[in-house]
Parts: sequence; structure tokens; C-alpha cells
Amino acid sequence: METSVDQENIYKKKALNKMKGNALALLGVAVLLFIIAIYFKIPMLQAFSEAAMVGGIADWFAVVALFRHPLGIPIWHTAIIPTKKNEIGENLGSFVSEEFLNREKLEIKLEEFNFATKASDWLSQEENADKIANLVAVNIIPGILKTIKDEDIKRFIQVQFKEKLEAINFGDWVALALEPLQKGQVKDQLLTNVLEVMATELSNNKDLIRKKVKQSTPFLSFGLADKSISEGIFNGLYDFLNEAKNPESEIRLKIDEYINDFLLKVRNSEEMRIKINNMILSFTGKKEVQDYINGIWDEIKLSITRDLDKGDESSIKNSISGLIQTFGKGIQEDDVMIAKINNFIKNDLLSILLNNKKVIGDLISSTVKSWDGKEVSEKLELEIGKDLQYIRINGTLVGGLIGIIIYCVEWTYHYFVV
Repeated sequence: METSVDQENIYKKKALNKMKGNALALLGVAVLLFIIAIYFKIPMLQAFSEAAMVGGIADWFAVVALFRHPLGIPIWHTAIIPTKKNEIGENLGSFVSEEFLNREKLEIKLEEFNFATKASDWLSQEENADKIANLVAVNIIPGILKTIKDEDIKRFIQVQFKEKLEAINFGDWVALALEPLQKGQVKDQLLTNVLEVMATELSNNKDLIRKKVKQSTPFLSFGLADKSISEGIFNGLYDFLNEAKNPESEIRLKIDEYINDFLLKVRNSEEMRIKINNMILSFTGKKEVQDYINGIWDEIKLSITRDLDKGDESSIKNSISGLIQTFGKGIQEDDVMIAKINNFIKNDLLSILLNNKKVIGDLISSTVKSWDGKEVSEKLELEIGKDLQYIRINGTLVGGLIGIIIYCVEWTYHYFVV
């Protein structure tokens, strides 16, 4: 599938070939005129066509010699670009570092440009913000999701989850959470509510209790003891729960004593707190918990992918676009921020560039040196070759005119002087 760059190169190649054809056709006209001039013995036309051919051929040689050997013949000082590529790279690097990376020139240009204002104006426009957001949503985020390994992310989440849990003292949290229970009214009300729920659930599951008792009684009893046993168990539990609801009952006092003892241990016993911590941490190591933690990344990744697939309706893309516009508008309204950004670019960023201008020059030079000579020549010819064909055309025409001038001078000399 052809990209926009490929299509542009095809267009440039067609334009270059067209201009080469025009220059060659003009040279062909000069040759034809020369033949006509010789045949019909027209001195002025002969002078014009001779000089035009010389000019056209000479300029063809000069243009071709930049990119390759004319007619494939390795003539000295031809194919200049591919053979002198390294020297060109060094000169280009030196030129950029010395002429472009000049503090005085750059400071003047930066002050005139006012980067912060122009950048904020550009970012605050919805169309531009959408372009950046679309680039992030279509290329950057999916690229990141494809690059990173799911196993690494899951391992990272698990390690972070474990470290965060180990850093928490659950014993202190439990003690702090249970502290209100030591106040009689809160504790009594909560315990009463729990006992009421248990009594209700016991009543609702009376048939289940009878069924369990029947399954546990001997087969030889023929079910005669099932009913009495199940009724005894049910009534005993129900009476126990009802009596426990009474704050003054002996059972309730025993429960209160047990709860108070447990709360004191949680609050004052380091050993108890360690047990609570270990119990919670051991729970997080269970396979079900680990699978849930691993599933967090899968869900996040799936949600991101599904949202990005919505295109213009993507909430992620629209959020990014909104943030960019808000950022741009925020800078527009903040003169202090604009001044800071411009000063940063003018001073700090400019100092970084100037301090590293030799490195930048060397980078340009080494980059050019790393290019293939033939490929560089072809690319440059594709970019500037079309305009260079005008040299051939002009050489043909100017050469012809000069031929006429020389002929006229020579004719005048012979006619009036000799």
C-alpha cells in the first residue's frame, strides 16, 4: 500500500523526468537547426545552433556531474555528491553549528517569534488539539500497549500491591476501628442487632436444620428421633439467642467479657496485631486474590482498546483534546507563564543548544556520513533536479544568443575593418 510519501516521490519523479525531457527537446531543436543551417548555408543560424549545442551539452554535463558520472564514464571531479558525501556532511555540520547556532541571531529571532504566545494560540484551537489527541490515541497509546509485556505489568502490580499491604499495620487499623465498640451503648446496640439477625436466620432455616439432623441420625432409628432432636437443637439455639439479647443476662455478660478481652488484646498486644497482619497478608496470597489482581490489568487494557476503537467518540481521545485546549487557553490568559516559557526558551534551552553546538554539528556530519552515497544523490536529485534542468535550458538559449553576438561581432569586423 502506497503511503503519502511514496505518492509525493512519484509526483516529484514525474516532474523531474518532464523537465529533463524539455531540456533534451530544446537541445534536439538546436541540433536540428544546426543541420538546417549547414544544409541551407545560413551562417547566423549556424552560429546560433552551434553555440546553443555547446551551452546545452556543457550544462547537461555540469548538472549530471553533481549526481553521477556522465554516461557512466568515471571522469575526474564528477559524481560530486556521492563521492564527496563525507566532506559535504562535515561542511554542513560546521555551517549549521557556526552560522545557525549563534546566540545573537537566535535571541533576536526568538524574541520576534514569541514562541509561548504562538504555541498557546495553536494549542487552544480545537482542530489542532484534535490532531495531537488523534496522534496520541491512534499511534502512541496503541504502540505502548503493544510494546509493553502483560506479564511485566501484572508482576509490577502484584509487587506494588504486596509492598503497599506490607507497609500497612492492619493491627492498628483494626484496633482503631474497634475502639468505638468499647463504648457501651454502641457495642450493646451492634451486638443486639447481630443477635436479632442470627435469630431471624435461624427461624428461616428451621427446615434445613431438620434435614441436616435427619442426615446425621442412625438409619435404624427410622427417623423417630429426628424430630425431637432437631426441635431440641432449634429451641436451644433460639432460647440462647433470645437470652443473649437481654443486656442483663448471664450469657450477654459472658459475651461482653469476651469482646472486651479481645479488644484489649488487639489494642495492647503486639502479638495479636502481628497475627492480624499475617492473617490478612496470607489471604492476599491466595490464588483467587492473585487472579483478581492479574485481571485488573487485563480489564484496564481491554477498556482502553475498546474506547480507542470508537474513533471520534473515544472518551480518552476527547479528554486528551480537552486537556490540550484547556492548557493552551490557560497559557493565553497567564502573562507570567508566557514570560516564563519565553525566558526558558531564550535562556535555558538556548544555552543547552549553544553549549552543545559542536555535538549537534558532529551529529549532522556523522548522520550524513552514514547515508548511502547513491541513495543520497538520488534523493537530492529528486528534490532539486527539476530546478537544475532550467540550467540546461538556459545554457542552450544563452549559448545560442552568445553565438549570434559573436557572429555579429565577427561579421562587423570583416565587413567594416578588413
